[in-house]
Amino acid sequence: MLILELIIFNNLHHGGQNRKFRIKETIDFSIERIIWIYKGTINPSFALRLYSLLSSLAPLRNPSHSNMPFKRFVEIGRVALVNYGEDYGKLVVIVDVIDQNRALVDAPDMVRSQMNFKRLSLTDIKIDIKRVPRKKELIEAMKAGDVQKKWEDSSWGRKLLVKKRRAALNDFDRFKLMLAKIKRAGLVRQELSKLKKSQS
Repeated sequence: MLILELIIFNNLHHGGQNRKFRIKETIDFSIERIIWIYKGTINPSFALRLYSLLSSLAPLRNPSHSNMPFKRFVEIGRVALVNYGEDYGKLVVIVDVIDQNRALVDAPDMVRSQMNFKRLSLTDIKIDIKRVPRKKELIEAMKAGDVQKKWEDSSWGRKLLVKKRRAALNDFDRFKLMLAKIKRAGLVRQELSKLKKSQS
């Protein structure tokens, strides 16, 4: 339940003071806090009628999240993977949203900095933190949420781990891997031939 605030300024002076009409109503909104400001001379009765109209339209602006196709959202506490640049492959946490293009991200082993959304790939992991927490609070929340283990157990994390290990192989390790693949393929062929003979 969020508060829709309709703030109306009336420039009509009364006793040397500007009259300010502030109306609050609790409305079930799925969007963030809305503040609508109208500056100029306006009749209070017209303001009330306008607010009633906005309140009646509120349910139309409250779509059900269950029908939404996306499950990963840019939000405070969302864990993301840096997909290119200096911190490539590092898990970071969104601690604040700066604007529609950038977010403030942080991690235990990095300096808090802003990052473009194009560099972030959102994961399914989310931790419970407040906006712009201290480094100590962030580390404790990541440990409590078991972020590293969840990431390593995910299929995405396992693929990247295998890719990282293969990139770290030297020539001799790659040669041994090639021999192991050849040996495995030979064993598979032998078992297949045995099955074919048993069925014939």
